[in-house]
Amino acid sequence: MSLVSVIIPYYRKKQYISRTLKSVINQSYKKLEIIIIYDDDNKEELKFIKQITLKDKRIKILVNQKNLGVGPSRNKGIKKSRGEYIAFLDADDFWLKDKIKNQISFMKRKEITFSHTTYSIVDSQNLIISKRNAKNFLRLNDLIKSCDIGLSTVMIKKTHLKTNKFPNLKTKEDFVLWLKLLSKNVRIYGIDKNLAQWNKTKNSLSSSLIQKLLDGFKVYNYYMKFNFLKSFYYLFLLSLNYLKK
Repeated sequence: MSLVSVIIPYYRKKQYISRTLKSVINQSYKKLEIIIIYDDDNKEELKFIKQITLKDKRIKILVNQKNLGVGPSRNKGIKKSRGEYIAFLDADDFWLKDKIKNQISFMKRKEITFSHTTYSIVDSQNLIISKRNAKNFLRLNDLIKSCDIGLSTVMIKKTHLKTNKFPNLKTKEDFVLWLKLLSKNVRIYGIDKNLAQWNKTKNSLSSSLIQKLLDGFKVYNYYMKFNFLKSFYYLFLLSLNYLKK
């Protein structure tokens, strides 16, 4: 049975983290290493995090001395991890009980190294308001117009992350990494099973439209090395596809 390392950056999500952690601890697949990266200059919530993690010895807490952001925090967690596979989870998202079991079984059976799953979007009352269906992304052009991979549904072989890292962006940092991996011929396979929930009401940078536009342009202009006009064109397509969702 392979060890799966679960990487959870934490920044002021006190009202969600207990439920998030419970969804990991209660996974039917038990061979897990759970790494929480506490990424807040203010250490006020650190005591609370330590208290709620005492009951499970699989949990490790890494404390950043200063706020690094989600990308560098995930990179830190990956570096400290021991698992053959890495699974990502945001501190206010939620997994269904058989998420890891289904995903690792699929990946081993199909001999693939990167997968993501279908997930539902929930409101503040935890009611499902929408669903995003997972699909395959086998080439760079399959994904470049729209980031259709839920970060909290991703599982990937750790070997892919030894030289490929999350960039230091406030949003879209996962999009950059997925595009980078696709450009290196890493294929991404979708599992069309609803195995996770994304909390739409989260008060975070991911919900800032202006920040998304700025970072979206950086994805194409800085990281993909597109010229200004091409970057603006793809940013327009990215924004249009976001509105369609």
